[in-house]
Amino acid sequence: MTSDKQINPPNEEEISVKRKKRRRRLYPLLAVLGIAIGFCATCFAVALYRPVGSGPAGPKVEREPFASVWSEEPVLLLGIGDSVTAGFGVPAAYGYVNRLADNPPDEFPEMQGVCLRKVWPKLEVKNIAVSGSTSLQHESYLNDDERFPKQPENVFGIVVMTTGGNDIIHNYGQSPPKEGAMYGASIEQATPWIENFRGRLDRMIDRITEKFPGGCMIFLADIYDPTDGVGDAPSAFLPAWPDCMKVLDAYNAVIAEAATKHPNVVLVPMHDAFLGHGIHCSQFWRKHYKAGDPTYWFYTNLEDPNIRGYDAIRRLFLNEILLKKKDAVPK
Repeated sequence: MTSDKQINPPNEEEISVKRKKRRRRLYPLLAVLGIAIGFCATCFAVALYRPVGSGPAGPKVEREPFASVWSEEPVLLLGIGDSVTAGFGVPAAYGYVNRLADNPPDEFPEMQGVCLRKVWPKLEVKNIAVSGSTSLQHESYLNDDERFPKQPENVFGIVVMTTGGNDIIHNYGQSPPKEGAMYGASIEQATPWIENFRGRLDRMIDRITEKFPGGCMIFLADIYDPTDGVGDAPSAFLPAWPDCMKVLDAYNAVIAEAATKHPNVVLVPMHDAFLGHGIHCSQFWRKHYKAGDPTYWFYTNLEDPNIRGYDAIRRLFLNEILLKKKDAVPK
């Protein structure tokens, strides 16, 4: 059946006008979409941007105290602990233990001559730290007389130590949490392991002290936080862990307690010094953003320092040694 009305198809001019109207309505939508995509891309880039920077990192160290010898007696600089003390990720000369003892060939001008060998000419260096090790293993190393023998009575010990970090971070959520590998644990689950760490750390300190009959000072660093205090493990491409900050804070409280309990133990504030230099270092709206040096001090594995991070740790230890200079000088 055909209609009585004649249907006239639109001409080319009418089609063109309609297309132009549709395009005009579409332009604002495309503009908004473009702005939204650009904003999201910028936010994503800022979130992932982790500039390493160059040059010195960390606090200033006064040069004057290193201008004269503190003692001619033998001193052993002993490194104990995990990959931070082992110097994982950088050439040997740039790990913090070796930089405490000697300046590397390309040392920064302000740090030339600022090292322990300048003040203790008879300094020896021994590093028994092992990458990937936990505090449970550290205690066994200290009980191994071949690995760490008792020292002669005329040797004074300067002990630098990082322990406990791997207890927390292992096994990165890939296995159920347990003591020594508690990633993912609730604070209730972790509480007995934290108490065990307290006792273990006390025993380690006592054991170190026993093996230095000539006396020793133990410089014990607390544990840093690559999330800059945010606690967002997924931003570091790790499984979510709701109680991660509670566990970290509890471990650091144990370390701080050990420094107050034992007269020959000094806390090295690595945790606070590294805030603002983790995975959120470039995010200016964060609480710990460091405007003067908004750079990343961690290695590509997100858990060890990079070369500038080791410089900062070296300076932190040197400043604590300077504060305890009277106690850290062999009699």
